[in-house]
Amino acid sequence: QVQLVESGGGLVQAGGSLRLSCAASGRTFSSYTMGWFRQAPGKEREFVAHISWSGSSTYYADSVKGRFTISRDNAKNTAYLQMNSLKPEDTAVYYCAADSKAPQFYRGAYYHSQHDKYNYWGQGTQVTVSS
Repeated sequence: QVQLVESGGGLVQAGGSLRLSCAASGRTFSSYTMGWFRQAPGKEREFVAHISWSGSSTYYADSVKGRFTISRDNAKNTAYLQMNSLKPEDTAVYYCAADSKAPQFYRGAYYHSQHDKYNYWGQGTQVTVSS
């Protein structure tokens, strides 16, 4: 069983920055691909970024590429999403997710961009960007 707890959301002006954290329980965090997704009101959940278990591979949605950076600290069982140059359209609830089904195995960018490939989810943290 894996528990994920997001933090770091809040209200920020357009152009500002936020850093989201996702703290994971369990001793095998370092074996999982981690992803960030977001869901705005009335919209479907969409992929934001993911990072392989080792941290050597990352992938971003086109809408955040160059502005957001995903990282992880396996010693702290924590994944991060640094969000810079925020826009009002980034307003959403942000969720972190873990794929623990294939430890230490990265299935590629497309596979891990799909929300149904993750079997553990956090409760979400609200990010609101004002114009």
